[in-house]
Amino acid sequence: MTRPRQPEQSRSPVRVAAVGALALAVVTVGLALLAAWRQFPLGLLALACVILALFVALFGLVHRGVVRLLGLALALALAGAAIGLIFSRDGVLSVLVAGGALLTLTAAHAAFRVRVALPRGPRPRRAVLFYNPRSGGGKAERFALASEARARGIEPVELAPGADLEELVRDAVSRGADALAMAGGDGSQAIVAAIAAEHALPYACVPAGTRNHFALDLGVDRDDVVGALEALVDGGQRTVDLAEVNGRVFVNNVSLGVYAEAVGRPEYRNAKLRTMLDTIPDVIGPDSREQPLRFTASDGEQCESRATVLVSNNRYRLGGLLGSGTRPRLDDGLLGIVVMEAPSDARARRLRRARPWREWAAPSFTVQAEERVPAGIDGETAELDPPLCFRTRPSVLTVLIARAHPGASPSAIEPEGVWHGLRALLAIALGRPPRRGGGSSGI
Repeated sequence: MTRPRQPEQSRSPVRVAAVGALALAVVTVGLALLAAWRQFPLGLLALACVILALFVALFGLVHRGVVRLLGLALALALAGAAIGLIFSRDGVLSVLVAGGALLTLTAAHAAFRVRVALPRGPRPRRAVLFYNPRSGGGKAERFALASEARARGIEPVELAPGADLEELVRDAVSRGADALAMAGGDGSQAIVAAIAAEHALPYACVPAGTRNHFALDLGVDRDDVVGALEALVDGGQRTVDLAEVNGRVFVNNVSLGVYAEAVGRPEYRNAKLRTMLDTIPDVIGPDSREQPLRFTASDGEQCESRATVLVSNNRYRLGGLLGSGTRPRLDDGLLGIVVMEAPSDARARRLRRARPWREWAAPSFTVQAEERVPAGIDGETAELDPPLCFRTRPSVLTVLIARAHPGASPSAIEPEGVWHGLRALLAIALGRPPRRGGGSSGI
C-alpha cells in the first residue's frame, strides 16, 4: 500500500504560527479567568440560559404550529438574555476574550497546516477526464477545463444531460484509458473511482463540484480546479479506501433519517430550510410514525434510531474546535458510524452522554428496517432495500494528486482534545514533529 511520507512541519511560518497560538492561548485564558471573576455569578446565569435555550429550541423543532413558534421564540429570548448577561458588566473584556479565542484557533489551524511529499506516480499515457459542465455552478466551463485538459494531453469527455456516466467511463476503459479523472460532484466522483478501482487504474479528483468534500479529505486544493489536472501530468500517488452499501460504492458517506427524508422530498430543491424544518417532526416528533432503524452498537447492544444514522468511508472528526467535519485519514480500512437518537427515544435518555451522539468505527455495519429506507449517498437521494449492508473496501483506489497540493486531509495532524493540541503546538514551536493525538488522526 502506498502511503505518503511524513509531513514537514519545521518550516519557519508554521513554527511562528505555533508560537503565536501558544502565546494567544495564554493571554486568552488569563482574560477569561479575569472575566469569570469579575462577572460572577452572571456568567453562570448566562450558561444556564444557553443550556435552557438549546433544550427549548429542540422541543420547538420536533413540534409544529404554535408550539414550534413559542419554543423557538423562547429559545431566541434566552439566547439574547445570555448575551446580555455576558456584556452587561465589562463588555470590552468579553469581546477581548472572544477575539482572543478566535485568533488562537486561527493561528493553531495555520500551525497544523500540512503538506505531504507523496511518492511520484507513473505518468499516464491515455488519461481521460470526465466533466459535468453544470456541476458547481458551471466551474468546468468557467475554468475552461476541456481546453486545459487537451493542453496537457488529457482527453476530455463531457457529461451531457441524460448521459450515463458509468457507460461513458466503461467505454473509455475499453478504448485503452490508463487513468481516469472526474470533475464534478461527489456522487459522480464515486462512480468514476469505483470503476478505476475495479480496473486497477489511477484516479484523479478534480474539485469542480459544489462542496468537494472528497477532494478536501484527499488533500486536493479545492480552490485550484485547473491545477488539479497536474495530477495526471506529474502527480504524487497515495492509496485510499472506498466503501459500499448493498454493493453501491460511496466515497464520503451515507445518511439515513432526517436529512435523507428531507432531500428526498420534491420541495427540498426550492425550499431547503423549510423542508428540513417540516421533516424533523415527521421523523422524530412525538407523533412520528416513521419506521425505526435497527442495528447492533459497538458494545453488542441491539439499538434503534429514528433521528440520524451516518455511515462514512473512514471516520469523521466531530465536535472538535479544529478539523471538525473532515476525515483525518482515508486509509484506516474502517467505516465511521455516527448515530443520533430522537429525543423521545427512551434508550437515548438511558445512554445520555456529554455529546448528543454515539460514534465508533468498524469494518462492516448492518441496518435493519421493515421497508425501503430513504438514503442520501454522497449527497444524492436513493432508496435502499433492507437490510442495508455496509462494508469498507480497504486500499483499493490509487489516487493521483498534483504535487503542489497538500496531499493529505487538513485534519491529518490536528490533535483531538485541548491537552493533545497544546503538546503538539509546543512540539512544532520547538521544531519537532508533533505527536499525533486522538488515536486515529494522521495521514
